[in-house]
Amino acid sequence: MKNQKVYESNDQMISLIRDNYNVLQSLGCFGITLGFGDKTVNETCIDNCVDTYTFLAVVNYTINGYYNADDADRLSVPTLLHYLEASHIYYLDYQLPSIRRELQESINESDSLGTLIMNFYDEYAREIHKHMKYEEKHLFPYVKQLLKGNAPSDYDIETFSKHHSQTDQKLRELKNIILKYLPGDIRRNNKLTATLYGLYNNEEWLKLHSQVEDNIFVPAIRNLERKQIKDSVTRNISNMVCNKETAEPLSDREKDVIISLVQGMSNKEIADHLFISVNTVITHRRNIARKLQIHSSAGLTIYAIVNGLVDISTVNL
Repeated sequence: MKNQKVYESNDQMISLIRDNYNVLQSLGCFGITLGFGDKTVNETCIDNCVDTYTFLAVVNYTINGYYNADDADRLSVPTLLHYLEASHIYYLDYQLPSIRRELQESINESDSLGTLIMNFYDEYAREIHKHMKYEEKHLFPYVKQLLKGNAPSDYDIETFSKHHSQTDQKLRELKNIILKYLPGDIRRNNKLTATLYGLYNNEEWLKLHSQVEDNIFVPAIRNLERKQIKDSVTRNISNMVCNKETAEPLSDREKDVIISLVQGMSNKEIADHLFISVNTVITHRRNIARKLQIHSSAGLTIYAIVNGLVDISTVNL
């Protein structure tokens, strides 16, 4: 049964750990070291340069399932990113090899069933490794670039979210095979029981890790993307206003083309409306993009409104 207490910044860190010893794994992933005495959660986080709100968001979610999605903008994305990267290191470099050693000591590899079980585990480990390395190669670098304000346009958090699948199916199968079919003896039974206990714990760890990514990290990155888009639009409007004196001036015909585009006309419709050829329309559009450094319809609409080419009331937003 989950602990229903929601921990706050003024709670003692030692009390949180005493009530929920599994949080010990999370401490290292956040970069929080032991030896915090009777300090509060907030004091401990400050000492270790960890954002307190983000720490509590992850910890309360993993302890009791509590998280307020409306507060996604309060999360520290760098803190979340550090936590996830460290979690990968912990699991790939320590946990997977540790489980394998325990499993190897618990079974008889000299018989065919023992060999099959080890092969099954190695296949599971490769699947986890592939899953986490994908995030390290694609997701984490994208988020770092997003934080710098220059994320690539060919990737976003929705791309990750659509392909983020559960990876614990093989672990469940392995656990069930050991429970149902692996013959044991008195000498090996204790080791096998301890190994199974570790498998159950890691099944739970993987599930919570995936849920933190889906329900806390993904919404935080989605919120960051929205902010960046909003900031980009604001900068574009500011640049249009500030640079309209210095930019290469548009011809009257190019302004006519912009007005027609903003009104939703196609190249053919613009050509008919202005009594010019479609090729001439395309040339005008190319020149407009070069002069204004604006390539989208939304950007041209903003430009037209800011510079008085059209009235906002006549634009279909």
